[in-house]
Amino acid sequence: MELVADFWRTQDWQVDIKPTEAAGHATVLAQEASDAGQQMVIAAGGDGTLGEVTNGLAGSPTIMAPLPAGTANSFAKELLMPRPSLLNKHRLLEAVDTLAMGRVQGMDLGYTPDAIGNNGRYWLLWASVGADSYLVDQIEPRPKWSKRIGPVGYMLQGMFILPKAPSFQATVTIDDQVFTGEYLLVLVSNARRYVGGIVDLSPDAQLDDGLVEVWLLEAGSVSRLAKYAAQAKWGKLADNAHVTKVNGRSITIKSEPTMPCQTDGDKSGNTPLSIQVKPRALQLLVPSTAPTGMFSLPGVPLSDWKPSG
Repeated sequence: MELVADFWRTQDWQVDIKPTEAAGHATVLAQEASDAGQQMVIAAGGDGTLGEVTNGLAGSPTIMAPLPAGTANSFAKELLMPRPSLLNKHRLLEAVDTLAMGRVQGMDLGYTPDAIGNNGRYWLLWASVGADSYLVDQIEPRPKWSKRIGPVGYMLQGMFILPKAPSFQATVTIDDQVFTGEYLLVLVSNARRYVGGIVDLSPDAQLDDGLVEVWLLEAGSVSRLAKYAAQAKWGKLADNAHVTKVNGRSITIKSEPTMPCQTDGDKSGNTPLSIQVKPRALQLLVPSTAPTGMFSLPGVPLSDWKPSG
């Protein structure tokens, strides 16, 4: 982190390093930075850290710069950023280079109100009810051995747990449309990739169009589930006759029985789940590696910003 800070100082930025001390602390630090008028917060960590920083900066003009230093780094995969490993920690500095050559874009966020309709939580990538939320509910918090080996540990645990995931009856309201049925998964996606960033779910999705994609996967046999996995891997899931994909801005998921929910891989209570899209609520520093067409609107090169303290 000192090398990262030194890099930005050579670019005429003043940098303070603020280590987190507990869960939720990154949100507090980001909010303090925004309130103090700081122009950018570099979020060094995994998807959990990015989520906490997002909740401290949503709706403010302060930029969030993602720096992959966590376990799965799903959002970094979305942006095609260099990611450090045990064998090559210097890739973190390569990631910094891509940020310095990047641009500032407004990014949509998902928002999930709490039980009384306020004080909710923002999320970057996904929210869901079904197989993956069942997995999150069963394995989080993960044991240390699983975290040490990264996504492999997650998959190893998932191999034993996912076959036990129950189907459920659900009523899903997407804006003015209502869908009912027995589902394995109802996934609300604000991203192109899925499953830790390794599945190219929706290659043409845009992160600033004011919409999320809602995927309704009907329950079925083992062979159907295997077909879901294969088609999702190659970005062809929408071709499955037992899958419905709908774009929307306001989503409510009610289930029978009550099911656990997840947002960005973290536990997020139980159904019913309500979601609202907050258009371009986050000012994001998008690295130069990001795929073409990920944003519909032109961004502002970071080099055109004038840091001032």
